[in-house]
Amino acid sequence: MSQQTILLIILIDILGVASIVVWHLQGRDRPNERLVTQIVFFALMTAALVFARVMPFRFAAPHLDGTGSFEVAAKILWWTHLAWATIGFVRIYIVHDGKPREARLIQDLLVAIVYLGVLLSMMAFVFGVPIGTLVATSGVLAIILGLALQNTLGDVFSGIALTLGRPYVIGDWILLSDGTEGRVVASNWRSTYLLTTGHNQVVLPNSVLAKQSVTNVSQPDETHAVMIPLRVVPSATPDAIAAVLREAVENCNSIVQDPPPAVCLIAIDNVALSVDLIFRVTSPAQRSVARNEVLDMVYRHCRAHGLEFAMPTGTQIVASSQKPRGPSSRSRDVLDNVSIFAALSSDERDALAELAATREIPAGETIVSEASIAETLKIAAGGILMLSQGDEDLLRLAPGDCLGVRGFFLGRPEAHQARALTRATVLEIDKTAIAELISRRPGLLDDLVAWIRSKNAAAAVHGGALVLSGISDAEMAIEIKTSLGMPA
Repeated sequence: MSQQTILLIILIDILGVASIVVWHLQGRDRPNERLVTQIVFFALMTAALVFARVMPFRFAAPHLDGTGSFEVAAKILWWTHLAWATIGFVRIYIVHDGKPREARLIQDLLVAIVYLGVLLSMMAFVFGVPIGTLVATSGVLAIILGLALQNTLGDVFSGIALTLGRPYVIGDWILLSDGTEGRVVASNWRSTYLLTTGHNQVVLPNSVLAKQSVTNVSQPDETHAVMIPLRVVPSATPDAIAAVLREAVENCNSIVQDPPPAVCLIAIDNVALSVDLIFRVTSPAQRSVARNEVLDMVYRHCRAHGLEFAMPTGTQIVASSQKPRGPSSRSRDVLDNVSIFAALSSDERDALAELAATREIPAGETIVSEASIAETLKIAAGGILMLSQGDEDLLRLAPGDCLGVRGFFLGRPEAHQARALTRATVLEIDKTAIAELISRRPGLLDDLVAWIRSKNAAAAVHGGALVLSGISDAEMAIEIKTSLGMPA
């Protein structure tokens, strides 16, 4: 072996060790720089091998004394850097391909194949080990390990099948045939991890998951349909009842309005009209919130329109007589939904309902304008009303929600405006009726202060404050009396 060849082989060893040192000094947070370093040093090592006329793909029995050990080390380093450079290219390709879930499994599989191929190549071309005999001998060991790891291997191959089939990706919400559901938060060779609505993590072996029917709720989009069955007393035409229920569902803030919710009439008899309310929510995690709001809205609208819920199936009805409901009776039902009047007696609410004026609002009309001061307390009694501030819609109002509170009770300009999205009904109560109530029941004034405070907090959540900050309860009570024309 010539002196030049020996120097080139030693240079290959130095380059190989230097590449490892530089690679570690660059750190894990610089993968692109690491790959460039590997490629540069691998190219230099390959050029040095070519000039030294050393063929890494051909076995030549080396002498492990003297320069022979340098040649063996050079071949080992060259094969090792070949594996690292190949793996670097694989990782870069997978990252740019934009498939994070598949990346983990495919990358691990390719890395294992590369390392196994390089290991067998080094054994064959560096040390002269007969690969054919080795593979035949290892076949018996592979059978033994396969039987011992049958379940684990089943999970691994199921993981590969799920990865290639792509029934879901990380972040999707899935529902299994056994009732298990949750969001996919992680997936590896053996298991898939779900985060349920109860904030519990469920670990599913891939072999179990592959045998079940999987419903991907997040595809084609995250919106999810919810159905609520109802039974209503058929005291009006089915079309009229469906219109009231549709209005109630469309009045909800926590559901998706496009596509619009649907009201399906299922069956009718002399006891009940069976109805299914179908609507969509932004994600499965919002089902409980939306269902609660829908039930609350349905109750309010049914009370406001004089509708009653039917008795459960199988209940024996001894007597059924329904008296005609007049305007004051429906006004009373609306007042029952106003929390500030909850402390009033039944007679006081009846008297207040008699004093309330009913006003029909056409669609598109503004009920309360920004910067205006309302002279009457307006209470939503039907239809869909939208509360907004400027050009931003804040929330939809339900029967029993009050409008013009800031101007009516405090004499200050309104911070919001309210308009009718559909034909609506509003109850109006003047200041004299409220002032007489406070005179007969002084404790109602403190309830009003607390009520306005709570409405202020709710309004702030939706983008605007109801009252100015920095006002005490005593000062607010004086402002209420002054606005109502009562002596302070």
